[in-house]
Amino acid sequence: MTSVKEFRVDEPATAEGLGRGAFVFTDDYSVFDWGKMPDQIPDKGASLCTMGAYNFQLLEENHVPTHYEGVRLPDSDEVVDLGEALSADTAPEEMVIELTQVPDLPFEGGSYDYDAYHRGADENYLIPLEIVFRNRVGVGSSLRSRTEPADHGLDYDAWPEEVVDLDEPIVEFSTKYEEQDRYLDREAADRIAGTASIDRLEELARAVNHIVTQQAAEADLVHEDGKIECLYYDGEIRVADVVGTFDENRFSYGGQQVSKEVIRQYHKRTQPEWVDAVSEAKQRADAEGVADWKSLCAESPEPLDEDVIQVARDLYCAGTNAYVGGDVFGAPSLDEAVSAASEL
Repeated sequence: MTSVKEFRVDEPATAEGLGRGAFVFTDDYSVFDWGKMPDQIPDKGASLCTMGAYNFQLLEENHVPTHYEGVRLPDSDEVVDLGEALSADTAPEEMVIELTQVPDLPFEGGSYDYDAYHRGADENYLIPLEIVFRNRVGVGSSLRSRTEPADHGLDYDAWPEEVVDLDEPIVEFSTKYEEQDRYLDREAADRIAGTASIDRLEELARAVNHIVTQQAAEADLVHEDGKIECLYYDGEIRVADVVGTFDENRFSYGGQQVSKEVIRQYHKRTQPEWVDAVSEAKQRADAEGVADWKSLCAESPEPLDEDVIQVARDLYCAGTNAYVGGDVFGAPSLDEAVSAASEL
């Protein structure tokens, strides 16, 4: 998969109970599902861990069940809340979480076998879906190619050549463990979710979206879209993975992106041959029923210039400072960081 978080298991989950482990946030980054890119963005891992932990604590305050337990500081085994970590003048890079089972998802005959996945899941498993929510529809959003405005109750004959702000969020379901994400209709999502209720999944996605959107607004950030992942255990669905960071979600500030989208768009402008090769490899893999699309890609990404890495670092750190309402990182103001990013 394409995650750039490291994953540690301290106590494995079983059919009868949850385990315990941790995400270790690295300074690696990934765009276009490539996985680890050639370089790193300093302090990115700590900024995402800080923002993710902050959001999990907001969810808990609002009675949204999660797998979050706390954070752990370097050279310590103690699990503490984010406030205690930051009071020690240290931004955490490790998030302690409850673990669930993740059965194998076989790929045979050009398709994924979700029945086999659920046979190995019992009543304790990671739901193999991403629940995506959108508060606005960007000009380049995939939603435009898959649906019409009328499908969402919008009063347009066709999608306009401008951003569309939504009165009510749109919630969709996509696959999680396939090499290429697929958006699903509700019937397919229900089957892939197994015992877990997709109505409850949608309810949780809307709750998370509401909480993150409100928090973002306090920092003058616009929360454009994002997603959640969830686990199912003993009849309850809990929000899992990481929530509401600049890698998981899209935020903007004064019309400028404050998220991984900045780096994604920079690659489109400066490395179009690689971006096109990725798109072509994915299309070919889909047509040929091949799971590993990267094996079909003729190009590889080039490293970023040092000044671009610095701009990206400042954007992550300034954005996190603004979102959590503190000076966690030495960074320029969000205004200054966004201005620098707009000049890339």
